Amino acid sequence: MKLNKIEHIGIAVKDIKEASRFYEDVLRCQISEQIEVPERKIKIAFTEISGVKLEFLMPTDKGSVVAKFIEKRGEGIHHICFEVDDVEKATAELKDMGVELVDDSPRLGAEGKKIIFIKPKSTHGVLIELKER
Repeated sequence: MKLNKIEHIGIAVKDIKEASRFYEDVLRCQISEQIEVPERKIKIAFTEISGVKLEFLMPTDKGSVVAKFIEKRGEGIHHICFEVDDVEKATAELKDMGVELVDDSPRLGAEGKKIIFIKPKSTHGVLIELKER
């Protein structure tokens, strides 16, 4: 499996508008409109710096994975996403190597691309997402 680039870094936040103030006012970033992802119980927004996106993840329900993350660890980096050419092929390779995945098979992400997550216990504590180009 070949990683093409860092696609984005996911940042868990309690409130995207509140987080946006720092990134817009201090770092002079342009934050996208919020996108609702009801099946994951989150809203997301993006900014891009030198070809790498920051993805802000805000829970819309206390039962969401992101809400539980914030409750346990506080706001901050949630995951790193790498771009790959073929998520299905990458998934098969990972399974062959005994790497633990969050889902059994790829699913469509918020931007309509195939994604898969690797469990942090397989990656020394980092939640890794693979996203198809």
